[in-house]
Amino acid sequence: MNTKLAGIEPSLIRAIAAKKTPGAIDLGLGEPTLLPQMRFIEAATHWASEFGLKYTVNAGDLATRALIAAHYAYPGMTAAENVCLMTGSQEAVYVAIKTLLDPATEELLVVEPAFPAYLKMAQLEGIAARSVAMPAAAGFRYDVDAILAAIGPRTRLLVIGSPANPTGRVMTRADARRLARELGARGGPPIWILHDEIYRELTYADDAAQLGAEYPYTIAANSLSKSNALTGLRIGWAIAPSPAIEAIVKTHAWITSTASAFAQRVAYEIFSEPGALTEHSSWYARQRAGAVAALHASGLEFVEPDGAFYACVRLSRGTDSVAAALTLVEGRGVVAIPGRIFGPTLEGWLRLSFVAPLDAFTEGLRRIAAL
Repeated sequence: MNTKLAGIEPSLIRAIAAKKTPGAIDLGLGEPTLLPQMRFIEAATHWASEFGLKYTVNAGDLATRALIAAHYAYPGMTAAENVCLMTGSQEAVYVAIKTLLDPATEELLVVEPAFPAYLKMAQLEGIAARSVAMPAAAGFRYDVDAILAAIGPRTRLLVIGSPANPTGRVMTRADARRLARELGARGGPPIWILHDEIYRELTYADDAAQLGAEYPYTIAANSLSKSNALTGLRIGWAIAPSPAIEAIVKTHAWITSTASAFAQRVAYEIFSEPGALTEHSSWYARQRAGAVAALHASGLEFVEPDGAFYACVRLSRGTDSVAAALTLVEGRGVVAIPGRIFGPTLEGWLRLSFVAPLDAFTEGLRRIAAL
């Protein structure tokens, strides 16, 4: 048995969700409540009936990869060969961490609050990892000075989620350009950025950076899970420059061989239709507006999200977020995610999803405020 597993706790998010009772208000959900647009699935099914579902090459279907590369058009990453199709963005993140870091000499730096998987993946691989906290006093906005100050001599990969899970914060273009400029001026081996941009298509702020457009040593991870309500399809991708992408494909090949040929075809159909990737975005923008209005009315302190579909609310000073989440799910009929999961800086907060109906979201806020 791999001894590293013993030190990795199971997902507390899923443990709390498992306590949900019938009729409970679910504000913990990290996936869309919308249904997918069936025309893409039907088109893929028709294609499969004619051509079957054979293995693709390890990196994935060439035409699909070409569409993805052209859509994002990151400098130096515009060819199909710069894309590897994966079993969801989580595989893309894991493969990037596994590929780019030497466990003997290098470390991962995670900008928090952050999705907890990054640190757990590093732990599983025996890779040293640290985090740098974005301060609550500044609303968890990205602080380039703090990020740069946290970089050490062994740091070779920096993970940034923008829009962020859990806070919904985005990195601005000016901050991204400054970060790129400072990293480029350091000399020595490059420090890579892994940009988890799974919520890119659910961005509400006008000033939001795409790090792949600003910094040549960027790996962008994304998927169709959130943008197109296809969490269960498990199709994602990594976009990276050469020679990193060749190494990523090599690692991916030994982990899953190829992504699902059917899921790849669904992705092909979506990227072939202009606007299909963002056709749910207007619904999320309306949900966000309603959720922000309800948050203002609740009296709770909160972080107004720039993207994604989460809002973080502050508990009374000194309240343990795990204890509060357990009280809510076991005694108040509300599923909410404790902030501690996303890093110590978010202790005393809860992450709430606003994909639920707005009347349920509002009632959930009332119950949280009554704690």
